[in-house]
Amino acid sequence: MTNKYYDNADAEFRMQMAKLAPADFKAWMTLNAIPSQDNGEVPPRTRELIAIAVAHATGCPYCIESHVTKGKAAGLSKAEVAEAVLIAAAMKAGAAAAHGGLAMKFYGDEE
Repeated sequence: MTNKYYDNADAEFRMQMAKLAPADFKAWMTLNAIPSQDNGEVPPRTRELIAIAVAHATGCPYCIESHVTKGKAAGLSKAEVAEAVLIAAAMKAGAAAAHGGLAMKFYGDEE
């Protein structure tokens, strides 16, 4: 994994979390490994496609790089990756629009 997104020293700060909250960090690392597993009904190729979409929805450049790389190795085409990204964008926009109703509700009846 490259360090082109943030300062190289940022990795040291993340490792501080591992030292300060070891059980929680270990649990996160276990969760972080789920997309790459091959132990269920969803094949690794599909897991990586899902992970690519979610990484774009959450906006994590490390996850984007990691899962695109793993997805490519699992046989995903560039077109599949593009579609996953655009599906994620549509879902994210849909969530914003749906939650916009809450903004109207909280604003109230007055105009």
